[in-house]
Amino acid sequence: MDIAGLSTSMSMANLQTGWGMKMLDKAMDNARSQGAQLAEMISSAPAASMELSVNPYLGSNFDVRV
Repeated sequence: MDIAGLSTSMSMANLQTGWGMKMLDKAMDNARSQGAQLAEMISSAPAASMELSVNPYLGSNFDVRV
């Protein structure tokens, strides 16, 4: 077995794992930040306008029979 080659392979694998973990950490931080911003945006919107944006046709017309 080539010890130098094995050492190099293990070092590269360790580097790739570390790099992957850092990128995953950055992606998770970004997702957390976007989630917090979305929650803030939803909580700041009035409920009536939120309902109209989801179901704009509800409540605009109704039939009355006497």
